[in-house]
Amino acid sequence: MMHKQARRRKAKKESRMRMPKLRLSLILAPLMVTGAVVSTYYLSSNVLDKPIRSIEINGPFQRVTALQLEEAISEELQDGFVSADLGAIQQRITALPWIDAATVARRWPSRLRITVTEQVPAAIWGESGLLNVRGELFVDSVRHLPAELPRLSGPEGRAAEVARRYLQVRERLIPLGLDLRRVHLDARGAWEMTLQNGVEIRLGRREIAERTELFLDIVADIITSRAAEIQYVDMRYSNGFTIGWNNGSNTPVTDPDQGTDNLLALTGNR
Repeated sequence: MMHKQARRRKAKKESRMRMPKLRLSLILAPLMVTGAVVSTYYLSSNVLDKPIRSIEINGPFQRVTALQLEEAISEELQDGFVSADLGAIQQRITALPWIDAATVARRWPSRLRITVTEQVPAAIWGESGLLNVRGELFVDSVRHLPAELPRLSGPEGRAAEVARRYLQVRERLIPLGLDLRRVHLDARGAWEMTLQNGVEIRLGRREIAERTELFLDIVADIITSRAAEIQYVDMRYSNGFTIGWNNGSNTPVTDPDQGTDNLLALTGNR
């Protein structure tokens, strides 16, 4: 009896220690498939990854040449057709001063197609910088400045803000036959604008939005009718503005919403 119980305990112990049996083929098959896929990939890459034979460059070139683009990406072109990093090539191109955007694509069997868009200067910033149509400073200094561009200036890092105000005011002035030539923001935060006809607008540092609206709603009409007589308009008052005339005199206008007679006289409608 004791022998039988010992054999049973031994059998149970052996059954607990016995590992499950796995077929070797179940392990090897996936490994073989994976190896085949990897081998095929590398073999295909080596076969297809031929040297880049040619580059097609498209774009309306005025400030940048195709030779400058090729020089900028020459190191990246050492890689093969498949292994070339198109993102790195694009970054090198857009890092050039006058390039706004670029696209890079592969064209079978060994050609890269590059399409570029140049920056469009919309305003002069400071003494010799240029802003694009989004108000971004894309060139710090240029030798020849387009004379027809407006001049914007201000503290470092405020270019976009100055450009936004320029665009907002100009959009309202154009229908009145007026245009902006200069917008300046000084280090203290005071704003000044100069119209195309030479009239200077002083906005100051406070209540800029309110003063700008007053200028656009009332003063701009006065300037339209009497621009040749006006030297400046000072908006730095809490209850009105002052017009400085070319003859050296000035006319304060207070409470313009109620000062009808004064405004009629200014516009010449006596």
